[in-house]
Amino acid sequence: MVKAWKKYMLAATIILTIVKVPLIGLSYSSTDITDNDTLIYPNYIYEHVPDFTYDEIEERFMKMDSEIPLSFNTRIKAFIDYFTIRDRDYTKSVLGKLEIYFPLFESYFQEYDIPDEIKYLAIVESGLNPKARSRVGAVGLWQFMPGTARMFGLKTDWYIDERMDPEKSTKAAAKYLKSLYSYFEDWELALAAYNAGPGKVRSAIRRSGYKKTFWEIYRYLPRETRSYVPQFMAFMYVIRYAEDHNFFIEEYKEYMPETDTIMVNDFLYFKTFADLTNTCPEDLEKINPSVRRRAFPEGGKSYTFNIPADIKPYVLENRDYILDSAKNTGKEELEYLARHSVGSTWGRDKIAHTVRSGEVLGTIAEKYKVRISDIRSWNNLSGNLIRINQRLNIYVNQSYYNSINNQNIVVREQTSPVRSSSPQPSASNRVHVVKPGDSLWEISRQYEGLTIERIKKLNNLKSNKIKPGQKLIIG
Repeated sequence: MVKAWKKYMLAATIILTIVKVPLIGLSYSSTDITDNDTLIYPNYIYEHVPDFTYDEIEERFMKMDSEIPLSFNTRIKAFIDYFTIRDRDYTKSVLGKLEIYFPLFESYFQEYDIPDEIKYLAIVESGLNPKARSRVGAVGLWQFMPGTARMFGLKTDWYIDERMDPEKSTKAAAKYLKSLYSYFEDWELALAAYNAGPGKVRSAIRRSGYKKTFWEIYRYLPRETRSYVPQFMAFMYVIRYAEDHNFFIEEYKEYMPETDTIMVNDFLYFKTFADLTNTCPEDLEKINPSVRRRAFPEGGKSYTFNIPADIKPYVLENRDYILDSAKNTGKEELEYLARHSVGSTWGRDKIAHTVRSGEVLGTIAEKYKVRISDIRSWNNLSGNLIRINQRLNIYVNQSYYNSINNQNIVVREQTSPVRSSSPQPSASNRVHVVKPGDSLWEISRQYEGLTIERIKKLNNLKSNKIKPGQKLIIG
């Protein structure tokens, strides 16, 4: 029976090869079984993958309505083949989310007079995942880096990351794309600048002899950007001709619950809220993607809380009881997590460290009483490699300052009979002007008898934060 089954599989494979029907998900090998094995029939998943010629795809591509000038080439064709043949599962996952996010994109793009087809860019950026995070720290549907996010009004802290808010991030992306188009006056160049940054696109234009189109400066762009615009073009085609490639959106559609909103202005723990309203914390997290810790922070600021629409009447009727309960539980758990999670800045003060010869992450971590993993997280380092004169952001806690103060006290007690050789401020110069990279502990070490607490007391400082140019009384 085993031999007969093998012959059947061989014949089936030959037939399918002749008619050029790829088999997706079939993993059979004649070495998988022997005559002594128990016969286990594999689970076959047959999926017809249409095979079109270059000319057939080009003809469809060039018929698409688009405000962006279209041109077709082998690079775009290669990505179309990839998304329609090699990685069909990824394409299906994207197709399932179109109805969730595309209406939102279309609304904002119409408001900012941006071509409708630019909405396909979010597929290239994030695969329509509002919580997507890149290895370099870009986040959200539109993959904003922290600096660019701040430029366009997106706020980020330990509790909330507005880069993951679909509405706020889409509005910010529309503003950014509009500004890039205003500068380059070409949508393909604007898209390239969204990926690489305006500076690298300007450099490519200059190196090309001041050519004016994406394909004319193509070879001078970063490698990632050379693939970026062709992927965008490929998805314009794939989505519009999905059924021709045997994709049926209704089969993959994902659903989001119908939502409504309430305003909260105090700590609110999702789990407690879910328990009191007979909802699921995971569902609350899904419809509030910008809330990073399943909780809103305390502090008096108002936040929009998305909730399932069907529970809003009950929530409004019992609002005081529910919100009071949800703000009195979970806080200690989150504070513990905040203090101990990798890369946390909770209750810490930022200082800048310039790497010196012979230093490694281990010695720097030991010096500041932090973990190597924290330093990597704070500075988006993928490994342990650092270079001389590299500036690292370090977030230190009070225990570090205390240890430095204790060291200073011991040294001063041991050396008190001897006059310090370090330069001392004269009686007429009792002010220190903060330089870039200065911290309170570094300043305290420059002057005999000065401690961090003394500086803070003399200057009425409530924290250890100082800024360049600030004048501090030091005695």
